[in-house]
Amino acid sequence: MQYRPLGNTDLTVSALTLGTMTWGEQNSERDAHQQIEIALDAGINCLDAAEMYPVPPKAETQGLTETYLGNWLARSSQRQRLIIATKVTGPGASFHYLRQGTRLNRQQILEACEASLKRLKTDYIDLYQIHWPERQTNFFGQLGYRHQTDDQSVSIEETLRACEELVRSGKVRHLGISNETPWGVHEYLRLSETEALPRIVSVQNPYNLLNRIYEVGLAEMSIREQVGLLAYSPLAFGVLSGKYLGGQRPAQARLTLYERFQRYTSPLAEQVTTAYVELAQRHQLSPAQMALAFVTQQPFVTSNIIGATSVTQLQENLASSQVQLSDELLCEIDQIHQQHPNPCP
Repeated sequence: MQYRPLGNTDLTVSALTLGTMTWGEQNSERDAHQQIEIALDAGINCLDAAEMYPVPPKAETQGLTETYLGNWLARSSQRQRLIIATKVTGPGASFHYLRQGTRLNRQQILEACEASLKRLKTDYIDLYQIHWPERQTNFFGQLGYRHQTDDQSVSIEETLRACEELVRSGKVRHLGISNETPWGVHEYLRLSETEALPRIVSVQNPYNLLNRIYEVGLAEMSIREQVGLLAYSPLAFGVLSGKYLGGQRPAQARLTLYERFQRYTSPLAEQVTTAYVELAQRHQLSPAQMALAFVTQQPFVTSNIIGATSVTQLQENLASSQVQLSDELLCEIDQIHQQHPNPCP
């Protein structure tokens, strides 16, 4: 397992991070604890959660993911060897059950952090992330920016000042953002410099062979400003493993169980996925491992967030850390990308 600096901090994170959003929905607490132990044995030292997990989000399961992780931390006595990342939920009408509607203002950020600390059974969070922006902008696949001059959202400055309180108190070590745009990254960095506020150290956005939008504007920011990408959905909801090709819907798989996950299921997505799967097979690689290794090898990626609902999936994903894609294969990947760039932004 490789280890990489987390921004400009003194922390180093494993090139793979264990994602947790299925814990409490598709995975039991016993499953979750087994996954943690397998991941640690493979060299992973970073686990990523969120207060709204598991997914799909709903009132009766909200917080179970952090609770499962916290219970393991409490009985394992291994807190010091781990980097725990979690997130505060952005605004959304569907989260009426969480603080009566989520906003990124001071009161709610402080309240959210306290609740996460309690569920995680820890005194501090290593990386506290803003799950998505307060303002109206492009994220979660939205294209075609439409500026709103009467935007009543909480300012990034207020959000960042609230996070500063958490850092000063020792409850949070470092800050990150998620589902952000180049302007958002720039604004967080500008405020940290002009207002002497804590500096963000990471960006958690989607990145995979079907969605390389991050390369357009954010990859340069990650490298030049030392705010590396924590890449989520590296397998595009499992689509890049090839298991859904030809209309297949394996039992208990995410796209089989939940209609809401449609981002990577268009006819064009299937066509391009087929090309990548066939390419991996020609090079005698697992399609999933090729897709994961591609993400992990990018110079702007700090860590690649993998997830799994079975031990078999987890072990295959972990083994991708030992795969190094050749220049020849990377060239062939780019040829497919040039023919069909970003079919699933």
